This record gives sequence, structure tokens and C-alpha cells, in this order.
Amino acid sequence: MPFDAVLLAGGRARRFGADKPAAPLGGRTLLEWAADAASGASRLIVVGPRRDVLPEAVFVREDPPGAGPVPALRAGLAEVRSQWLVLLAADLPFLRPVHVTGLLDAAAERAGAVLLDDEGREQWLAGCWRSATLRDALNAYTGASLRGLLGPLDPALVAPPPGSRPAWYDCDTPEDLAAAEHLL
Repeated sequence: MPFDAVLLAGGRARRFGADKPAAPLGGRTLLEWAADAASGASRLIVVGPRRDVLPEAVFVREDPPGAGPVPALRAGLAEVRSQWLVLLAADLPFLRPVHVTGLLDAAAERAGAVLLDDEGREQWLAGCWRSATLRDALNAYTGASLRGLLGPLDPALVAPPPGSRPAWYDCDTPEDLAAAEHLL
């Protein structure tokens, strides 16, 4: 089904200590890996500072910059035109288009779907959502937690297929990035 993609790439990356989405991994940036996972998107929206990659993307900023995932989602959602959106963190190097397709398929009869990690925890920055439902939820939401916003929407829960590279793996620290390099 047609979808737009919103990549959240504007966080402070306190534990990383540098511009995390621009960090190289296997000859590409983390942001490019995340964009590739959403390669079927009609529109690619990156919430964060403009970088020298992804010239086809629409770049927007949350207000104020670095305010967190809920304000970032608001900024990205303002650019969404499709009935569905895929919401991804920009630091998911092992998420692939097949995972995004699985999320979209699982959400077909629901408000959305979210990826589970290997311990069964929801990964709120790896999911897909009906755009109208998400807009309504955001309009009524005053909190700052993605779980608080998205959890009540009762998304389908999607376990990733087994494999050597965990689709939900995010690179929050330089050590996580080094470990990801070994998994490539």
C-alpha cells in the first residue's frame, strides 16, 4: 500500500557524542540505511538538520530543535500526504524493506503496527500508522512519550523474522555502532 516515511534524525544523541544519523557504517550513513528500509515510500521526510545525503528527501525541523520524538513526529506528520506513514528512527541499520512491508501488512486492519525486539518489547520508532488516526491522536495528546501516544492506538505487534541481523537494533552509543560494524 502507498505510504510516506518519516525518519526522526534530529535528537541530541547525548550518549553518542556526535551527529548519530551521519555516522558511517559500512560505507553509508545510518540515515541512509534507515532511508533504504523505507525505499518504497512515496515521500521521504527527514526530521532533523539537512545533511549531504538523501537529496530527494524533504527536511523539516521540530520546534524547538532537539525537543524529542513527539514534537519531531508532529513536524514530520505535517509533511505526510499518504494515508499511511512509516515512522523510523534514523539509527536502525539492519531494518530492511521486507520489515517495513511486514509492518504495513500487519497494520492493514488496525491503526498501525510496531516492531518488537527479541525480548518482545515494542520499538516505537519502527512502526507504521494510519496518518489520520495519528493526526487525531497527536491533536489530543499533551504528553512527551511516544509510548504514551502510540500505545493506546492498539497497534499490531510484529516480531521480526529470525536472522543474524536484528531489525530493531539501534546505534545509541559508539560501542553499538562498532558492534553493528561486526554484524554487517
